[in-house]
Amino acid sequence: MTSNRLTMPILRNMPLILFVLVFVLFSLLDERFFRLENFSNIVETSAFVGLLAVGMTAVLLTGGIDLSVGATMYITAAVVGTLLQQDVNYVVAILAGIIAGTAWGFVNAFLIAKVGLVPFVATLATLTVGRGIGLLLTESRQFILPPEMAYAATDVFGIPLPVFVLALVVIAAVVFLRFTPMGRQIYAMGNDREAAKKAGLHVVRLTGSVYVISGFCASLAGVIAISQQGSVSAGIGEGVEFRAIAAAVLGGTSLFGGVGAVFPGTIIGVLLVQMISTGLVYLQVDLYLQDMVAAAVIFFAVFVDAQRMRLLTRLERRNIRVEKGDAGPPEPKPAPAPS
Repeated sequence: MTSNRLTMPILRNMPLILFVLVFVLFSLLDERFFRLENFSNIVETSAFVGLLAVGMTAVLLTGGIDLSVGATMYITAAVVGTLLQQDVNYVVAILAGIIAGTAWGFVNAFLIAKVGLVPFVATLATLTVGRGIGLLLTESRQFILPPEMAYAATDVFGIPLPVFVLALVVIAAVVFLRFTPMGRQIYAMGNDREAAKKAGLHVVRLTGSVYVISGFCASLAGVIAISQQGSVSAGIGEGVEFRAIAAAVLGGTSLFGGVGAVFPGTIIGVLLVQMISTGLVYLQVDLYLQDMVAAAVIFFAVFVDAQRMRLLTRLERRNIRVEKGDAGPPEPKPAPAPS
């Protein structure tokens, strides 16, 4: 019992422990990594991945997956870039891009919740089609954005705008998932879909809502990403779905649904993924090998986390059995009174 009491907190906080270990490791390998400005840069550059990961967490909680978030980013960027080329006001262009990205989330919601397609197949299809729509809008051209689109370099209350936007989305997601009936129903559905149906939960509406949320978060990520890069190109959003999924899983979200939290879990995962990428740059790993090394490190971390979840579940079940066994023998019945 004593060993279990020590093991359980360690397993539950493994994402945070892993984060600290990776940070210390890179700091020992290169002292520049330990600087405050480097950590600030990691937080700021990971903002758009964080937005994707928040939406992805909501999807994973239902046992689904969204592979189209990168394409949604590109659609958003393509709409914004195309409108700016037509001398449309940049605020209107940004709003139109967010609406377009969110609408693509509605497409996923319809295909999965209404039509009944498997999330992997549906979002793989919308990933391909979405990329095609983006290429059609931009004609594969690169658009250089006007100076007013450099809002990502501005601060709000002393906080970089991308980080401020991420913080607002995280707060909204935490409130929604933890403190609203719909958020708790999403967890319940992810734990047992059939039981949720029998309990009268509106499974179709709940399933569709998380893909709309994911589309909205991806559109925000697209708006932040193009401002940070200063241009719209065909490479926007390529491969980011892998990083978003990895960040959510590293933060403790289960791929099978029902388990996970946006904060601190997913946010720690986001910072961990970005920290690995930044650390490889500091260590001057070959540019052509960085993606391979980062993928291998993330895969290993996700594998360790999967084993952690399995062991944690096993220990929790064992504790339940032990507690039942410690109930003690039943109290003896009082002797009947003499007649």
